[in-house]
Amino acid sequence: MRVTVTGGAGYIGARATRELLAAGHEVTVLDVLLHGQQPVAAGLEEAGARVLEGDVRDAGARRAALDGAEAVVHLAAIVGDPACAKDPALSQAVNVEATRALMDEATGVDRVVFASTCSNYGRMADPLVPVDETAPLAPVSLYAEQKVAVERELLAREGTVTCLRFATIYGVAERMRFDLTVNEFTRDLWDGRTLDVYGEQFWRPYVHVADAARAIVMTLGASAERVAGRVFNVGHSDENYRKLDLVEVIRERLPEADVRFVKRDEDPRDYRVSFERIRSELGFDPVMRVPDGVAEVIAGLDEQRFGDPFDARFSNV
Repeated sequence: MRVTVTGGAGYIGARATRELLAAGHEVTVLDVLLHGQQPVAAGLEEAGARVLEGDVRDAGARRAALDGAEAVVHLAAIVGDPACAKDPALSQAVNVEATRALMDEATGVDRVVFASTCSNYGRMADPLVPVDETAPLAPVSLYAEQKVAVERELLAREGTVTCLRFATIYGVAERMRFDLTVNEFTRDLWDGRTLDVYGEQFWRPYVHVADAARAIVMTLGASAERVAGRVFNVGHSDENYRKLDLVEVIRERLPEADVRFVKRDEDPRDYRVSFERIRSELGFDPVMRVPDGVAEVIAGLDEQRFGDPFDARFSNV
């Protein structure tokens, strides 16, 4: 198919673009390159993608990116609670209004994959019981509220729309991020810093960036009847961790790590997630696990692949 990937030079997007190209799709990337991803964009062009530097809020950029598209993978967003809280107006404009405009204009598109988040589940009454796609949504941040609102709008539209609720992403990528829990904890402890961990007992699900990209390609490759109007959690049921568990995984590689646990009785997000639907219905089984991600981040740091890993370009804020 001819696939347009918004945010296609981002943390998930660059890997998804390469996976789509490898699967034989023609790919157009629309990305504003907000975090200095010009080298990433150049690499994607060399790999065969058509890359347009532009803002998803811009009607002309959207029109150019959608020209000839048969499918859209919509990843472009202000991502994460801190980034959205920093500029709520920008977050609303990008995450909600631009998404709505993009969908209104995608008249010739047969398939849409929308990137959502497991944060939509918020704080569960019993976090030891994994929630699935039928669970009530209880967003506790602006980012999750916007994702929930857009999901509902898209699923009410005609056409083959699929919402992928990603677990928290980790792992090495072309557009690297160190503001995500696994990557951040690993970087700080590798650097010999004392890591203060707040609310170590609260649960989150995790998934490697490469597996997240594979889930996108698998969704586009599935028949429309299997994915139209559907929601899939993206991850693996054995990848639910407490922060305490993540620290122990990292300490296996960095035994001298200095960690202080700061007691917190309340956390707005505390949930475990079931990923049985995507496994049983689409055959998705992640290849990577958190220990693999920790190992590759440490290897990248040891090899100085990232330059200064504390540079602001590795954060969404």
